Amino acid sequence: MAQFQFELVSPEAKIMSENVTMAVIPGGDGDFGVLSGHAPLISTVRTGVVDIYLDNMNDKTTSIFVAGGFADVTSDGCTLLAEQAVNVNDIDAADVAKKITDVTEKLKLSEGNADKRRFQKQLDVLTAMQLAAA
Repeated sequence: MAQFQFELVSPEAKIMSENVTMAVIPGGDGDFGVLSGHAPLISTVRTGVVDIYLDNMNDKTTSIFVAGGFADVTSDGCTLLAEQAVNVNDIDAADVAKKITDVTEKLKLSEGNADKRRFQKQLDVLTAMQLAAA
């Protein structure tokens, strides 16, 4: 199977830059798979898990949790700019559970709409991260 260059970048670091066989991305309008020679497209990325297949399409090699972003697909590569990204294997379930408790409490105590929206977004991302790690 032909490979293409896949890059995943977050504000903190370049998470991945490798030749891969396929990447399955949680797009804004639904999951989509990218293969070598894919038609050009730009898509929003919703919170979810990116599955990376390095050698073939039967064996998922890496799963990376992303908290939104954008994907730029060309015929010879794909660049995903994620707001936040972490390898699913590196998610500490106990730490995420504690953060959910903390953010839930902050949400209950928040008074302004801006604070409520900010804490709700954090809670949504943490809940999705908890599901990804399960």
